[in-house]
Amino acid sequence: MNLETDKHWTGCTEFPALHCISFDIKGVTKMSTSSKATSKELERIDNLFYSYANGSSAMIDPEGIENLCSDMEVDHTDARILMLAWKMKAEKQGYFTLEEWRRGLKALRADTVNKLKKALPELEKEVKRPSNFVDFYSYAFRYCLTEEKQKSIDIESICELLDLVLGSQFRVQVDLFVEYLKTQNDYKVINMDQWMGFYRFCNEVLLLLVTVSKVLLVFLPLYFFSIYY
Repeated sequence: MNLETDKHWTGCTEFPALHCISFDIKGVTKMSTSSKATSKELERIDNLFYSYANGSSAMIDPEGIENLCSDMEVDHTDARILMLAWKMKAEKQGYFTLEEWRRGLKALRADTVNKLKKALPELEKEVKRPSNFVDFYSYAFRYCLTEEKQKSIDIESICELLDLVLGSQFRVQVDLFVEYLKTQNDYKVINMDQWMGFYRFCNEVLLLLVTVSKVLLVFLPLYFFSIYY
């Protein structure tokens, strides 16, 4: 080995130069190992995809999604399956492409069914963060637009979607709105603006209730003492 050459390229002298070369080789080895691990993970993700994909369409179709749900022991109508579609940025309702599958599972660090199942609770927490929920809520509407140039959704489907997406957060508001939608005759469909408007309404009512409750906490004791003492 030519130490003068090493000194020229590494900026180190003699034995320190050898140390720099050794460090560089270790760094390359680590990068190679990491690259191989990533490649293996992607291979497992792909193999999992093809175990559920339809052979003719090369996509996971509704039947494949039901099989996946069965293996995860999750109902196919569970809101977390919609959250999974959101994480994948799936475009077509009831279908996952290989690219969408890779995107979602790599983000969730899941390359087996068991890992995917264990990732669902964290995914649910991620979706329910205020910074993410608005995007998920609007995605839920877009995901249900199954026809080309479709801009609205029928009342029956909207009622089911409201219950699925907002029911756990705004039970009272959702129940009242669903009851109204089912009994009224003026609207046959709901568009995106109306869909987003209802979410804003729910948040405004919640804010109002919080404000009122704070006021009541201050004034009710005063009112009570003014009457009885």
